[in-house]
Amino acid sequence: MHRIRLSTLLLALCAAPAFAAQPAQTTAVPPAWEQLSQAERELLVAPVRERWNANPAQRARMLNHAQRWQTMTPEQRERAHHGMKRWSHMDAGKREEMRALFHKMRTLDPEQRKALREQWKAMTPEQRKVWIEANSPKR
Repeated sequence: MHRIRLSTLLLALCAAPAFAAQPAQTTAVPPAWEQLSQAERELLVAPVRERWNANPAQRARMLNHAQRWQTMTPEQRERAHHGMKRWSHMDAGKREEMRALFHKMRTLDPEQRKALREQWKAMTPEQRKVWIEANSPKR
């Protein structure tokens, strides 16, 4: 359970925009968790506790994400960070495109995914808009 909490904390810290706005420390490496004071630990855990308590319906998803994070390699975690950054910088229209593409590609085998990527690249903006309207996930 300790690993899950720590994973959830790490995932939240990586995705939290409030932390992204803070300047990065370029001095010494911060201490290990065990070396942090209780107040420092509480400062780090508080945002996760607040999100957990405020979103009962999301708790299973948050826990699942933390468990998946534990199983990821450093390279996979880096790719996940990169994807989160890309997503946070996308405009609403581009996000809707990506949702539709992701939703559709989940159901395809690798060859079909490749074909869809090639088809997508060849589409005009108008054709893409029609495709998105036809393939957007139902909310």
